[in-house]
Amino acid sequence: MPTEIEKKYRVTEEGAARVRASLLNAGARAEGVGFEVNTLYAGNGLDTTSCVLRLRRVGDGARLTFKERQESESSVKRHREEETGVADADAAAAILEAVGFRPALVYEKRRETWRMGNTEVVIDELPFGWFVEIEGEERDILDVERRLELTSAEAVNESYPELTRTHGAKNGNTVEARFQSGEIGNV
Repeated sequence: MPTEIEKKYRVTEEGAARVRASLLNAGARAEGVGFEVNTLYAGNGLDTTSCVLRLRRVGDGARLTFKERQESESSVKRHREEETGVADADAAAAILEAVGFRPALVYEKRRETWRMGNTEVVIDELPFGWFVEIEGEERDILDVERRLELTSAEAVNESYPELTRTHGAKNGNTVEARFQSGEIGNV
């Protein structure tokens, strides 16, 4: 069973720029920028308080993911994560709905991805703020946190779906956090 291990930080836009500069200075490798539309599904007995069933659209591609959070008091989060590529996102959405799942939450995100040593570092812009995530083994996460001067940054334990429920807007039966036209900042 694959496990995702990550730590998330809330930063300002200026803080994101400082992290980007630190990544460059540390010799990290930029892996690209993408715009995502994440749709989370509910229904069919899925416990959405601890599990996520997500269809993530990026450009012409998509990924279908199941995540299940493992309980921890640590700011380093652990999730069971099963993920696969999807050739046709519309067909995958239709299948999910046909078997009893419905879109419950949608959030948009602009993600800048970096590789630093054994970790993946992402700078995320969402309609409700800027975040940095470090994913890897816990010791590597804490080392990169120190090197990027994030030790005093605000650690965030809430997931993006939880933050979307707090900061998003109700649209029918779905909670959405979407950018307004022209609102996405430059990364």
